[in-house]
Amino acid sequence: MTREDKNAAIAELKEELIGTPFFYLADSSTLTVAKINKFRRLCYEKGISVKVAKNTLIQKALEDAPESKGYAPLFDTLKGPTTILISSNPKAPAKLLEDFRKTEERPLLKAAYIDTAVFIGDDQIAALVKLKSKEEMVGEIIGLLQSPSKRIASQLKATGIKIAGIVKTLEERAQ
Repeated sequence: MTREDKNAAIAELKEELIGTPFFYLADSSTLTVAKINKFRRLCYEKGISVKVAKNTLIQKALEDAPESKGYAPLFDTLKGPTTILISSNPKAPAKLLEDFRKTEERPLLKAAYIDTAVFIGDDQIAALVKLKSKEEMVGEIIGLLQSPSKRIASQLKATGIKIAGIVKTLEERAQ
């Protein structure tokens, strides 16, 4: 690879990785070509972008980012073959890895970067699968905010029904 090719690859990786709030680093070595193709197909179906890059290029791309991004802990995981999984959903790659690993022993999770939080190690898949998306969190908050007003409305409705029942009973007795 020439210096120009490396610089172009670093620029491309930098644009992709720094431009996304969620990406995973995995080790898919020892998988056969057929299994890799199956994994890539599943990623495509789930809207997950898959890239394979040299660790030095990945590190150089991440080093150019501001320190506030918090990429430094990822550098220790950049050993051996690295597959990058990029998604707009923070838990989609974790779910895919979990499902794929039911029949295969790899890819192993090296690290995940989720909104400045870094998860290191394959044992983090379970925690990543349980992450809630922004939409799920907003939905839960709205549900919590609406529940008191719904309870008050149902109590008022129930009280109104009780009063109407009492009035009807009194009316029937008076006749």
